[in-house]
Amino acid sequence: MDLFPSPHPLTPPQSVEDEVAWLRLLRSRRVGVATFFRLMNEHRSAQAALEALPEVARAAGVQKYQLCPLAVIENEMKAARFAGARLVAFGSSEYPTALADIPDPPPLLWALGSLPLMHRPVIAMVGARNASSLGTRMARKLAADLSEAGFVVVSGLARGVDTVAHMAALKGGTVAVMAGGVDVIYPTENTVLGEEIARDGLRLSEQPMGLSPQARHFPRRNRIISGLAQAVVVVEAAAKSGSLITARAALDQGREVLAVPGHPFDARASGCNMLIRDGACLVRGAQDVIEVLTPLVDAPAEKPSPKQEITTDIPTPRPETRDKIETSKLHAQILARLGPSPVGEDQLIRDMKLPAGQLAPELVTLELDGRITRQPGGVLTLGEKETS
Repeated sequence: MDLFPSPHPLTPPQSVEDEVAWLRLLRSRRVGVATFFRLMNEHRSAQAALEALPEVARAAGVQKYQLCPLAVIENEMKAARFAGARLVAFGSSEYPTALADIPDPPPLLWALGSLPLMHRPVIAMVGARNASSLGTRMARKLAADLSEAGFVVVSGLARGVDTVAHMAALKGGTVAVMAGGVDVIYPTENTVLGEEIARDGLRLSEQPMGLSPQARHFPRRNRIISGLAQAVVVVEAAAKSGSLITARAALDQGREVLAVPGHPFDARASGCNMLIRDGACLVRGAQDVIEVLTPLVDAPAEKPSPKQEITTDIPTPRPETRDKIETSKLHAQILARLGPSPVGEDQLIRDMKLPAGQLAPELVTLELDGRITRQPGGVLTLGEKETS
């Protein structure tokens, strides 16, 4: 027997009050994407889910649970109005259909710019922040040619490959997915570019307004980059890099992954060469990308009808099959790999040989319990409870 009932159509917010309830539910402590959709599935509305949440928390052993304060949401919406951002909700006609199909779509997105860009054929381009001269030239050429062919280019507004891809595709259409708030441009050197994208393209974020990005936000951001796209092109990437996290997310989402090869002695190309070795399509130019995507999209330059139907089913939450004993064992394994010396979160995920989506919630739980501590730069150490 299924642990959860069958999904039902999700009615997006119909009023400001509904938007407040959605935001308040999503911003409440320990409510992630999966929990949000599970509560909406069970209680049919955000307001009903909010009323039930304290009791749900008590049943899970969390005492004195408090919902996200209403004043916090009011301030976030005020900041959005000041920035000119719009709220795009899962299930609405403005929500991108491709993103709605991934296992963990963001329930809400803040958007600055042209929303119709999300409904055109999209290519994601990612790569090294310290890209080589050859890598930036390749990224610029690829983005320009794909844009000319009618594709929207999505990336993360980071230094290096992301920056040149956005700049080359700005005229034809580009989407920047932010790791922090949609109104917080990072790095600051891309402030002018970010403003141009808001004017001529689109900036998106699932994070609260005004939030400065932290290391743990980037992997979550990367799943949106790949989720918006029909394919992900990796231009330059080291063997241990955020670009490979995006590539893995793309594969999990059923997207095509393509990579530009590099010299075997160049560490910045090692990740791309690994992807090609493992089956990613080799990219020499835009035509290689277009040939792979031709069966997946119809006439890239054509925009869909405004009446295009958007999937509105609530994603079926993955059954939580781990019992308390299994969870305790997993926590013990995580803690055994940590000590007073910092360990990178990416390195821990590789050492554990578990999907990032399975490990990330447990890291959050351990952090909330004070058993691990996140340090700047995306590294972890044992928390005070474990070292005292």
